[in-house]
Amino acid sequence: MQPQESGVHYSRWDDNSRDEVSLAAVSSTEEASCCQRVSRKLCTGKLGVAMKVLGGVALFWVIFTLGYVTGYYVHKCK
Repeated sequence: MQPQESGVHYSRWDDNSRDEVSLAAVSSTEEASCCQRVSRKLCTGKLGVAMKVLGGVALFWVIFTLGYVTGYYVHKCK
């Protein structure tokens, strides 16, 4: 038995009136790499949403602080 290939099959001109898109699953014998597993865990589901919110808040504060410090030195009285 050969492993399944992962990919997308798009069949627009079948007899059905609707377009069909099918995804082939990755074979169960193949194991995801460490980076893919961590990425999948941290970027999906409730944990993924929480990580994106925390990242957005952290980015906001970094930009705010840089703007504040820059504005302070630009508008500093001599």
